Amino acid sequence: MEKIIINGGRKLHGITHVSGAKNVAMKVILAGLLTDKPIYIKNTPLISSIRGTADIVKPLGVKVDIKSDHTMIIKGDKMGGFSVPLELGGLYRTATMVLGPLLARYGKAEVPNPGGCRLGKRPIDRHIQALEQMGAKIRYNDGFFYAEASTLKGSKIKFSHNSHTGTETVMLAAVLARGETVIENAACEPEIDNLISLLNKMGAKIKRKSPRLIVIRGVKQLGGAEFEIMPDRNEVVTFAIAAVATGGDIIIDGAQKVYLKSFLTKLDETGNRWEEIRKDVIRFYRQKTKLSSCDVVTKFHPGFMTDWQAPWALLMTQATGISTIHETVYEDRFGYVPELLKMGANISFFDPKIKNPGEYYNFNWSDRREGKQHAIRIQGPATLHNAVLEVTDLRAGATLVLGALLAHGQSIVHGIEHIDRGYEKIEERLRNIGADIKRINN
Repeated sequence: MEKIIINGGRKLHGITHVSGAKNVAMKVILAGLLTDKPIYIKNTPLISSIRGTADIVKPLGVKVDIKSDHTMIIKGDKMGGFSVPLELGGLYRTATMVLGPLLARYGKAEVPNPGGCRLGKRPIDRHIQALEQMGAKIRYNDGFFYAEASTLKGSKIKFSHNSHTGTETVMLAAVLARGETVIENAACEPEIDNLISLLNKMGAKIKRKSPRLIVIRGVKQLGGAEFEIMPDRNEVVTFAIAAVATGGDIIIDGAQKVYLKSFLTKLDETGNRWEEIRKDVIRFYRQKTKLSSCDVVTKFHPGFMTDWQAPWALLMTQATGISTIHETVYEDRFGYVPELLKMGANISFFDPKIKNPGEYYNFNWSDRREGKQHAIRIQGPATLHNAVLEVTDLRAGATLVLGALLAHGQSIVHGIEHIDRGYEKIEERLRNIGADIKRINN
């Protein structure tokens, strides 16, 4: 196993470039299940999540050629399989998303219960119910979902809560289904619209009629396409916080301001500075010695993204006063807090008073563990010191790396395979802007 060693206390300066969005690239690979024509992709992030998703579709007959120049060729011209092996599906939550394309093309599919970062139960009941509305018969037994459908039919799907992957699952099923599918209360993240752009280039007929209404008219077949993946918003926020927290000055190429509004608004509240140098290029830097405290509630787009709350918590350890973060999207996303406490952060848990939690929270309220609290209170500023740290999930991993960059002394970060799921060569990119960081084998 590998680990990262960081000597903290350096201000970061320079220019960095954002990779392609992980949450688009994984779904782009799944689009290869929908056609026997090649799909040519640019701006592919070279991360383990992409290689893992390629491994998932390989037994189904889709070849994915990921090149070192960040291009990718997807060919589904030798399809024939309909079962995802347990050891592959258990690693990535995209596994169940193959259900729709396989049902549309072959009328059957077998996929294991999905994996991914452990942020709570992350139930897929909404996905399953939607596919059943479209005519699929699905049963669960011994860790596998077994699905059959003579024909997938268009239907009106209404999600009770925002579901990013649920919306994408329905889209991937509906593009080859018979008739029209309407998704009400559809997720509206820009990554979904990026996927829609690809599918439409392949010949699909998908329209977002309003921010939360998507209409798909099924077609008989899809073709190939050439496509470029949008930049990763999560990387922008990670590097922006690295600049501000360390008192540095970083220019980020690939920072699309239109998709970062809720983050930039909160950054303004802290008294920090950012400026758009030109389209999709933003400079982030520390304006004042003192940062102002700030309260955040995570929401689906266009709100403050749940993926941003862990690095934001790290930034708030450096702010003067009390800051709060209320997590409403996932029921278990504060796994990084004990590690920040090791480093000297002053963070405590609390539960906000909510009248109708089952309606207010985006996760299934009945799934939460008894006693689980969904908000943290951060007292700052804190002087962080070195520690041996253990990563529990992707965004927590990036947060702990940022914490080690701030801390006095040398820190060791274990579990970096989680970080590699979403950040390409994070240590090299941070070293290029001034961090004292290296990756070594244990």
